[in-house]
Amino acid sequence: MPINIPKHLPAGELLKEEKIFVMDEDRAVSQDIRPLNIIILNLMPEKEKTELQLLRLLGNTPLQVNITFMTMATHESKNTSKFHLDAFYQTFDEVKNRRFDGMIITGAPIEHLEFEDVNYWEELKTIMDWSKDNVTSVLHICWGAQAALYHHYGINKHELPHKCSGVYDHTLTDPTINLARGFNDEFKAPHSRYTEVALEDIENDPRLILLAKSDDAGAFIIISKDEKHIMITGHLEYDATTLAEEYERDLQKGIDIALPENYFPNDDVNASPVNSWRSHTHLLFSNWLNYYVYQQTPYEWN
Repeated sequence: MPINIPKHLPAGELLKEEKIFVMDEDRAVSQDIRPLNIIILNLMPEKEKTELQLLRLLGNTPLQVNITFMTMATHESKNTSKFHLDAFYQTFDEVKNRRFDGMIITGAPIEHLEFEDVNYWEELKTIMDWSKDNVTSVLHICWGAQAALYHHYGINKHELPHKCSGVYDHTLTDPTINLARGFNDEFKAPHSRYTEVALEDIENDPRLILLAKSDDAGAFIIISKDEKHIMITGHLEYDATTLAEEYERDLQKGIDIALPENYFPNDDVNASPVNSWRSHTHLLFSNWLNYYVYQQTPYEWN
C-alpha cells in the first residue's frame, strides 16, 4: 500500500526511484478506504533529508498513510527555504483542530541547551499536551525523546563528557513486547548526541518500560506503560552515510570531535560505512504503525 504525500514534494521523486510506493493527494482522494493520518513535527535543521528518511520507512508497510508536516511558528529555520516550508508544512494553529492517528517528533541538534532555553519550548509543550487527546500514539526521536521524558515524566537529560556518536550494540529486555516483534535479542543502532537520560531514572519510573539498552550508549527504546509514548534516544532512521556527514560538518566547524565509534570500516574515514541497522529500523516503524497506531486508533474520531 502507498504512502500519501503532498504533491510536488521533492522527496517524492527520490522515493519513487527507490521503488517506494507513493501516491499524491489527488490520487489518494479517489480511494474509498480509511488511511492512517500521521503528522510529523520535523525539528531537524536539514528538513528535506529527514523527510526522505522517515517517508522511506512509513512507506514500507501494507497501510495507506497520509502525511502532514508541521513546523514551529516560534522558530525561523535557517537551513530550509521558506518556499519549501510554505509549500509543504503547516503550523500548530493550522492543525490543532484535527485528530491524528500517529505523530512523530524528531530530534534537534540543541541538546546543549536547557529545555526552557529553547526558543520554541513553550510552543512544543503546548503541542505535546495537545497530542494527549488528539493523537493515538506519539513516536519521539533523540532530542524529541528527551523532551518527552522531561515534559511528561519529569526525567531530565544529563550532559556527557564527550559526544555519543557511532553504531552500538543493544539488547532487548522483553522480546514479547509488540514494538520489538521480529527483533534479534541483540542488534545495532546509531546514536548522535551530547546528552543522555540515566538508565536508573527510566528503570525506577513505574510509568515507563525500558525495552532496549546499550552498555555504551545507555537507554535506547522506552515505552510508556499506557503505550501512548514511544521514545527512541538514537537514530534508527539514519542513512548509512549520515554519521559521516555529521562528522565532516563538525570538523568544518572546528569542533574537536572524535571519530564515530564502530562505524567506518577499520576506522578509515575513506571507507564506505555499512548500514547494519536497516532491518530493525523497518521492523520498528512497521510495528509502531501496526500495533500502536492502526490497531489502537478509532475508525472515526468522536
